[in-house]
Amino acid sequence: MDRTLEVRTPESIAFSYELAGIGSRFLAVTIDLVVQLAILLLLLWGMSVAAPHLSFQAIRAAHGGAGRFVQNLGVALLVVVLFLIFFGYFILFEAFAHGQTPGKRMLGIRVVRDGGYPVDFMAALIRNLIRVAEALLGYYAVSAVVAVASPQNKRIGDMAAGTIVVREARMESPQAMLREVAEPVYAATAYVSGEERSIIRRFLERRTELVEGRRAAIARQLAERVRPRVPLDLQRLADEDLLERL
Repeated sequence: MDRTLEVRTPESIAFSYELAGIGSRFLAVTIDLVVQLAILLLLLWGMSVAAPHLSFQAIRAAHGGAGRFVQNLGVALLVVVLFLIFFGYFILFEAFAHGQTPGKRMLGIRVVRDGGYPVDFMAALIRNLIRVAEALLGYYAVSAVVAVASPQNKRIGDMAAGTIVVREARMESPQAMLREVAEPVYAATAYVSGEERSIIRRFLERRTELVEGRRAAIARQLAERVRPRVPLDLQRLADEDLLERL
């Protein structure tokens, strides 16, 4: 079940998020599991190719105690690799790919911190370390029940990390935004009209909801629209810096 959450920043700017439902989140996890299994199978294939050259029995026979240590080290490395594939995968993607694993990206959802702020490494680490326990509890069965009961669709890991999973915000093009504005909301300036100021203001208020590529594209379109009219010192500014000055 999808729900809507409204948050307000310290600057008194309100954002409305559509929370991701249990179905879309479970499907995203399933897609990620397929990707993880593909990585594991590729790794096992590589190990099978290298196995004739890395026989632990031959190493033990040749080096005795040192061979036993090498064998134990190999087992430990295998455990670490399995952990990285099945849990480090989520940590790294969510921390460094704007809160999206490949499965979440395909489903159009992402992880953010409470308040709508981008997820950081510590939050991604906490929510996915707890995922280890959740996965053991009937393959997320308990977490599904908790998420359904939570007003913000939070599983146990989300509660511990202070995160939520939301649907990607879609922002209309500047042309569509212009058509929606029936009359100027803001007074005109020497460089932009009232309608343009309204569009720029709306973008600046909602830009944190957008993925980086979409945010940059809209900023570029808006900046290119007004850049020829402003003084040279403003023309040299980056797109969002220019919009903020206007």
